[in-house]
Amino acid sequence: MPATADAQDVPGIEICTVEKTMERRTSCLQSNVDFLQKTITKLTTEHQQKLDAANRQIEALKAAVISLQKVVGELQAAQNKAAEDAKKAAAPAAKDVTPAAKDGAPAKDSAK
Repeated sequence: MPATADAQDVPGIEICTVEKTMERRTSCLQSNVDFLQKTITKLTTEHQQKLDAANRQIEALKAAVISLQKVVGELQAAQNKAAEDAKKAAAPAAKDVTPAAKDGAPAKDSAK
């Protein structure tokens, strides 16, 4: 035996022009208005939640960028310091060369 289902009033936009009496037409229009207001409220809430989530994500990303900028700054400072230390280490080695050796003359060997 097929099961019968009772008719249900499914919320949605109805065509109110088919109603003959003014009371039924007014009721139909009011139902449409109520449905649209509920739909707008629901969509507004959903979109506000999405915006709030997006704003939270933006703030988290901003914090991550600031953190990464700090790390990059520290790494650049360490790299610059290492380059300066390397230059300072190379400078005394160049000073250890005797002037005679620079001119192409043989350096005097004190071990002879």
